[in-house]
Amino acid sequence: MLYRRFGKTEQMLSAFSFGGMRFLSSEENAVATVFKAVELGINHLETAKGYGKSEEYIGSAFQAGLARQSIYLTTKMAPTPDRDSMAQLIERSLTRLKTDYLDNLALHGLNTPQHFESVTKKDGCMLAVQEAVDARLIRHVGFSTHGSLELILALIETDLFEFMNVHYYYFNQRNAAAIQRAHEKDMGVFIISPTDKGGQLYAPPEKLKVLCHPFTPLALNHRFLLSDPRIHTLSLGAASPEEFAAHRTVADQGMPLTPEEQQALKRIDQSLVDLKPDLCEQCFACLPCPENINIPEVLRLRNLAVGLDMVDFGQYRYNMLEKAGHWFPGTKGNRCTDCGDCLPRCPVNLPIPTLLRDAHQRLAAGERKRLWED
Repeated sequence: MLYRRFGKTEQMLSAFSFGGMRFLSSEENAVATVFKAVELGINHLETAKGYGKSEEYIGSAFQAGLARQSIYLTTKMAPTPDRDSMAQLIERSLTRLKTDYLDNLALHGLNTPQHFESVTKKDGCMLAVQEAVDARLIRHVGFSTHGSLELILALIETDLFEFMNVHYYYFNQRNAAAIQRAHEKDMGVFIISPTDKGGQLYAPPEKLKVLCHPFTPLALNHRFLLSDPRIHTLSLGAASPEEFAAHRTVADQGMPLTPEEQQALKRIDQSLVDLKPDLCEQCFACLPCPENINIPEVLRLRNLAVGLDMVDFGQYRYNMLEKAGHWFPGTKGNRCTDCGDCLPRCPVNLPIPTLLRDAHQRLAAGERKRLWED
């Protein structure tokens, strides 16, 4: 297992962190999965108040003999309007986790300008967080976000945080500037869900497997991330002990990309380039849309579906639009009214309304629930 310094926290974290979002079965299975992660060299457990019984299950692992001092433990909780509510949340998480301190606390889901205001106002929830830091209940403070690049950069510039949890993958490099700015600020960088939200790479289409050969798409994406020294740890959300196997082959590989790996990535790029003149280059100049259509994301998913046969992934993500709130904002392509506002802003003159309708036809499939949706 590769270990990297998690920015200014000075923690030496394993290249893979065990994310506890997918504890969906029994406590027995959850505890066994935690122990398997540690057996493989993972020393960072990451969970959240909102992940079902995940905190309780990790607490059960400590009760079952997992050595607390050998683990870096992170939990996440949403910002609150006031100090007292946050203090109560921190106390309850410590109780559920059966520990007397957190190595890391991440303010969870800072996705909107309103969330930004809640953590920057002087009499808000960060008072309780700072009090917990002063009392040594929390060692380090960071944030997790599904928000815009502009919001992430603003959060970094507050200097309130020592690490961040963000989306950044080979198939979605929109947050590259945030990765660089966090590096300049010596912040820890934790990548959210590279296997699932990075492209459902545990179940890739045949075309993508051929383009990546002799590597798996999952391993190639991991290598793209781990070859970047600005990135410190990747979330691995196994639901059972058996799910670690596919990731182990690259767990100790942080060297620069090999020529063979680079060639595989070039083959992927060429398949997308072949979409021209209908390739969305993800410049975001088309926004804002009067109908609040998430144009860049809709067309990114279309790029992947048409260019790489990643239709299942495209449907999975596309059908979260309009039902996941600030976690995945914007409306679907069929909301387009042909107003034409976006057309003169597109530097490559894409027929955006036509492509939005095409994306909707390809990707509008059966609705799917989010993992923790009632």
